[in-house]
Amino acid sequence: MKAVVLKAFGGTDNLEVRSVPNPIPGAGEVLLRVRACALNHLDLWIREGLPGSKVKTPHILGSDVAGEIEGRRVAVHPGLYCGACVACIDGRQSDCSDFGIIGAYGGSQGGYSECLAVKSNHLLQIPDGMPFTDAAALPLTLLTAWRMLKTLGEVKTGQTVLVIGAGAGVSVVAIQIAKALGASVIATTSDAAKVERAKALGADHVLLAPPADIQRSVRQLTGGAMVDVVFEHVGPALFMDALKCLRPSGRLVTCGSTSGPKVELDMRFVFSRQLRILGARMGSLSEMHEAWKLVEAGRVKPVVDQVFPLEAAASAHLRLESRGQFGKVVLTT
Repeated sequence: MKAVVLKAFGGTDNLEVRSVPNPIPGAGEVLLRVRACALNHLDLWIREGLPGSKVKTPHILGSDVAGEIEGRRVAVHPGLYCGACVACIDGRQSDCSDFGIIGAYGGSQGGYSECLAVKSNHLLQIPDGMPFTDAAALPLTLLTAWRMLKTLGEVKTGQTVLVIGAGAGVSVVAIQIAKALGASVIATTSDAAKVERAKALGADHVLLAPPADIQRSVRQLTGGAMVDVVFEHVGPALFMDALKCLRPSGRLVTCGSTSGPKVELDMRFVFSRQLRILGARMGSLSEMHEAWKLVEAGRVKPVVDQVFPLEAAASAHLRLESRGQFGKVVLTT
């Protein structure tokens, strides 16, 4: 089969198109004919050499996959776990010591390829009429955003959610999930071209920041009440600004740190306002099925920024690195 292989850690010149053997499905697995694979920032971090990662080159990246199995059109839940530990039995697969993500952690090769071995119970039926590229744009970000907002953030009708970085793949899904849960949404972006697009997804207000002062703007929009939940994945560039937008006993949920790994935190602000800071991994299989119901009902729709052929994986990486995208960058095979 044809695949894009990461031959060494570093720049996009290390992504190489090769002919490799088809994967051999293991116990409980089936062979998927990959039709589309969406990129995530995780792909960029692993390509560059993510500290602490056990990925060894040569390696095939790609966690968000859609394709065909015996005529069935399916997307794939990208989580990996042992299925036998206490965490797995309790339905907390993301706490499993063997937790992994297809193409990233756990020794699994990914979807930058024509075929992929996947767990048969991880298949999600693609709604009729939805292209493979759209279906591939959903699983990882959908599940992450659902866990952040529903499971950890406990978002309820009538609450207000602040979504940081409105153009990111996980944020365009978060806006839609927050609205589906009955919340008002304030989103932020640093790109004026993304303001109206975020509003079209359902955001009630979109702040262009900079130049807007996020904390001051949120205070004005909420009449001083501030927000119940902050949805965050940017890290040090905006972390304290975002934290200061929370009401007393509010929750900040974070799944990433695209602007760097460390933040400076004023602990007095945290304990005096009884704030909760929650970290999020991707989520469980049961959460995936819950979230997928929103897709089937048309309440969460994929947003695809740009589509590239598999051979142009390096260009797709550069597109994602530019941070100019709105939604997901996708490869087709």
